[in-house]
Amino acid sequence: MGANSSSISELPENEYLQKLSGSEPISENDPFWNQLLSFSFTTPTNSADLKLLEEATISVCKSLVEKNPRTGNLGSLIKVFLSRTKELKISAECQNHLFIWQAHNALFIICCLLKVFISRMSEEELQLHFTYEEKAGPSSYGTECEDLIEELLCCLIQLIVEIPLFLPYTSRLVKTLLYNFIRQERSPPPGTHAFQQQTDGGGLLYGIASGVATGLWTVFTLGGVGSKASAQLEQCSPLASQSLLLLLVLANLTDAPDTPNPYRQAIMSFKNTQDNTAFSSSNPHAFQINFNSLYTALCEQQKSDQATLLLYMLLHQNSNVRTYVLARTDIENLVLPILEILYHVEERNSHHVYMALIILLILTEDDGFNRSIHEVILKNITWYAERVLTEISLGSLLILVVIRTIQYNMTRTRDKYLHTNCLAALANMSAQFRSLHQYAAQRIISLFSLLSKKHNKVLEQATQSLRGSLGSNDSPLPDYAQDLNVIEEVIRMMLEIINSCLTNSLHHNPNLVYALLYKRDLFEQFRTHPSFQDIMQNIDLVISFFSSRLEQAGAELSVERVLEIIKQGAVALPKDRLRKFPELKFKYVEEEQPEEFFIPYVWSLVYNSAVALYWNPRDIQLFTMDSG
Repeated sequence: MGANSSSISELPENEYLQKLSGSEPISENDPFWNQLLSFSFTTPTNSADLKLLEEATISVCKSLVEKNPRTGNLGSLIKVFLSRTKELKISAECQNHLFIWQAHNALFIICCLLKVFISRMSEEELQLHFTYEEKAGPSSYGTECEDLIEELLCCLIQLIVEIPLFLPYTSRLVKTLLYNFIRQERSPPPGTHAFQQQTDGGGLLYGIASGVATGLWTVFTLGGVGSKASAQLEQCSPLASQSLLLLLVLANLTDAPDTPNPYRQAIMSFKNTQDNTAFSSSNPHAFQINFNSLYTALCEQQKSDQATLLLYMLLHQNSNVRTYVLARTDIENLVLPILEILYHVEERNSHHVYMALIILLILTEDDGFNRSIHEVILKNITWYAERVLTEISLGSLLILVVIRTIQYNMTRTRDKYLHTNCLAALANMSAQFRSLHQYAAQRIISLFSLLSKKHNKVLEQATQSLRGSLGSNDSPLPDYAQDLNVIEEVIRMMLEIINSCLTNSLHHNPNLVYALLYKRDLFEQFRTHPSFQDIMQNIDLVISFFSSRLEQAGAELSVERVLEIIKQGAVALPKDRLRKFPELKFKYVEEEQPEEFFIPYVWSLVYNSAVALYWNPRDIQLFTMDSG
């Protein structure tokens, strides 16, 4: 590095890097820094290039780790960067590109060095490297370390949010990161610099913003994990990607003993820019953001795990966002990408599927949502391959996708947690089912048929196992009782969902009654079963009532004629003959220690998706390499 262009292969022999990592202390006022920082180096934009860079400079980094206790050159470099940043705003206004360029280069070198330092030493050892200075005495070590680390942190945050005061940092940082995600600004081509000042308040300098976000990774978290870099996100907006990942990391930091996570508090409390109600004086983290822009960005970015996780956090934790989303008249723009995630369950990691499913569960807690989705008519859902859907309601499509997820889970993953949340979402919607598409109605009954067959199979296995055990005491019996109990719980839930629809909206769903009559034999075995007798009363009554009317109408009836008789019968059926059951309502509640799920998940996203970050996979301990 230095005044001339540098390539990765030349770095180990670079005279300026050798001097930085050498045995001689370099004063922060030495002209050397101007020479070191005046390099034209194509900053790596993906993890593969970062890996090559790290391998090429490892000897330099090792030398600095060894000699920094005597030279204090790391601290001098950081102080040079801090002094340059104090003039950055003036430089941007004067279009002093050289000064901005050198500040960018200094931050890049600091980031690379700290990343290696972090991977090779404990937090305590790293703190000591901030204290080493040629003239510093032992008594000043602790204060010197804390002051330099704090000043670096404050500087990095200030570069992003452009504010001089410390108290509003948390909320302003969260706001800025959210706006970076919302704007999805495209990056310049690799190897170019964009040192123009932004005019919309989105950060001091676009050219160093992504570097600042990367620096914040390193300093805020003292390490973490690295990246395989999503090519799609790199091509779109590295700044938006880094900002979102940093926001997720900060929001999922664990609470201090007496202080809740301030970043999570900021996410929980921000409001719409159109909201004129006063902020609570007891909430220092409150701010406003444009909800329409946020909603649009969330709808457009749901193909990524991190955008889905952000949507989950906002719906679950921020009541202002949840209320706004549920009031949107274009809710299909948000729901369709979520359904597409679930539809392609085979291609998604399990965490992404869970988040998408929980989002649906949260939305279905609202009766207004459950009504409105059946009023939204969709045309030609091209990604749904099992059947051509030229016209279907959003509600019917949601039912189809959730049922497909249940069936996939039954045959593949067999995850009880997934089953429970799928069924809970269907149950929440069941009283509001309206004008179900004939295919959706068929799939509801087909799922029950699949469960019935599974029940019979497990029951037969249990019977055979019991008979075989009478003549042998050699091996323990398989736990068929537990399997049977689980499958009966699921069957019970499906019967409750069907019953809820029949008792609350039978006259709105002739296709479901048709499907029920077509497969009426399925339900015969459960009429006298002690676990289902009560819930079967209404279903049995509906089957008997409509079967009688069809018999009176004669044989060889067309589908259209059967549906006509069902519609007429729905009006004639006395509602008081159907027994009332408690309304089916399920509410999502996080586990007692959600950090055990979310912290490894978030860091796996950083490892897999962060732009221009590389970490050795052999060093990863927080999560398994296949969890992302």
